[in-house]
Amino acid sequence: MKNNKTGSLAWQQRHPGAHICLALWSLLVLFPLWVMVVNSFKDRLSIYENPFWLPTSWNFKNYTDILHNSSFINYFKNSFIIVVVSLTLVLVFGALASYAFASWRGKLPRVLFLCMIAGMMLPIKIASIRLLEMMRALHLLNTIVSLIPIYVAMGIPIAIFVLTSFIRELPIELTEAALVDGAGRFYIFRAIIVPLIRPALATVAIYNLVPFWNDLWFPLIFITDEKAKTLLLGVTRLFGQYQTDWSKVLAVLTLSAIPVIALYLAMSKQFIAGLTAGAVKG
Repeated sequence: MKNNKTGSLAWQQRHPGAHICLALWSLLVLFPLWVMVVNSFKDRLSIYENPFWLPTSWNFKNYTDILHNSSFINYFKNSFIIVVVSLTLVLVFGALASYAFASWRGKLPRVLFLCMIAGMMLPIKIASIRLLEMMRALHLLNTIVSLIPIYVAMGIPIAIFVLTSFIRELPIELTEAALVDGAGRFYIFRAIIVPLIRPALATVAIYNLVPFWNDLWFPLIFITDEKAKTLLLGVTRLFGQYQTDWSKVLAVLTLSAIPVIALYLAMSKQFIAGLTAGAVKG
């Protein structure tokens, strides 16, 4: 432990420029969050006086109005259900497909793998009109169910790309020993593979959480019913034709950022481990 701290201190002394760049980048990232949170506690007029500093008097009315006098709870519930179900399906199907691609050797699986990850390069929004027609034919418009298959299709390519590479790095002796002992493929996947790929699963979950939670395009196209609107789509109700109460908008955005930040903090170790897996060879 002492050697690790000494080595880290020596690295910091040799590379001070890297820490300066990281500090500047952290300030650049945190500054918009600071502005959003601080201005959410101001009233509609004082937000223009000094938007970059603390309010002279803290105004909690924005949050109470949003929580008690609006449909924020319903919007939040819809977004939460959509994101949780979509992430669960992405992780389950992505892990199963990745295990198959990692275990199946030959030209055909290689071609199928390339076709799957090609979805990372083709934005799904270019097919919005066709997807709208499909949802209308399936009678799923104005329901939160219409968004789930779209998000699953968005998340599967990156899930397969990350998880397949991670599974291929695992020692093949583990699965071979389990096969010799008579274990089936699904048991090997459930008891051996899944516990070992948890960092990669956390990486995939956090990577997909942000675009799922912050998506406005497809809810705007598929949903007009007030009861089925998502959180970001509900924020658009606060924008008026002639004036906008930005303090309430920022209050909603602050509350909507809490789940993303909480999940990242809860899974930060697994997320970093998944990103750095294979970067250092012992």
